[in-house]
Amino acid sequence: MLRNMDRPLTPSISEFLTVRGVRLHVRRWGRPDAPTLFMLHGWMDVAASFQFVVDALAGDWQVIAPDARGFGLSDWPVAQRGGGHYWFQEYLADLDALLDHYAPAGEVNLVGHSMGANVVCLYAGVRPERVRRVVDLEGFGLAPAKAAHLPRRMASWLDELREPPTLRPYASLDDVAARLIRTNARLAPQRARFLAQHWSKPDGTGGYVLLADPAHKIRGPLLYRLDEIMAVWANVRAGVLHVEATASPTLAALAGNIPLDEFKARFQAFADWREEFIEDAGHMVHHDQPEQVAALIEAFCA
Repeated sequence: MLRNMDRPLTPSISEFLTVRGVRLHVRRWGRPDAPTLFMLHGWMDVAASFQFVVDALAGDWQVIAPDARGFGLSDWPVAQRGGGHYWFQEYLADLDALLDHYAPAGEVNLVGHSMGANVVCLYAGVRPERVRRVVDLEGFGLAPAKAAHLPRRMASWLDELREPPTLRPYASLDDVAARLIRTNARLAPQRARFLAQHWSKPDGTGGYVLLADPAHKIRGPLLYRLDEIMAVWANVRAGVLHVEATASPTLAALAGNIPLDEFKARFQAFADWREEFIEDAGHMVHHDQPEQVAALIEAFCA
């Protein structure tokens, strides 16, 4: 059940940081001298997505959340139609630079949702000395790929480069909010309206366009190699908390014909891994049950 819908929003400030030629937008909540949580959003999302979790935090925290390159107020690497390229490793490199800027020494607490969860889990294995805790919100990785998939995958990538994808416009901010609710029926209208203001911008003709580079919709030519991912996860020293919606539709979609227990066996690669389940939530657990998510984050990272 949604609660505390009318409480004032925790104020945030916006900062911009240039990382390897790309200007990234960073949203910050809380006092600079408070214990810090770094939060990374998912695909087709923005840093403001964590507002409801920040509002629900009981303790005194600073939260630092970037808009990933090509999303929100962060720049596109190449500002032209179909010109952007987004290799997953770039997100790790951006996180590395952001941590060097905001927390140049010591260990950090990382929270990620979906795509952001995959980023923080990989980063914790690549820089194990830098990470104290990892909270993975609905991050599962992808279905394992086979070498035989590569010819079709590369051909598909070439086809999409010829005809780059586009993002549809919206007639009004209310239409953007309605789009968010169609994707997540649990999303309350006032939360959808708040998110729509950060998820889109006026297009100059009276309508609205999403704050995302359409090139994010191009599937790259590289396969998802589960053995390589698990090798990185095995290098993680930090404790990892996996937070999952009960009967997660995203997990079911990713697993396909693979039994769920078999699909989730990949998490055995982590030396210190535990999981918690959120009732009455879908993939956007931080929108659906922010109080529960905030409590789990605080208990794990305190």
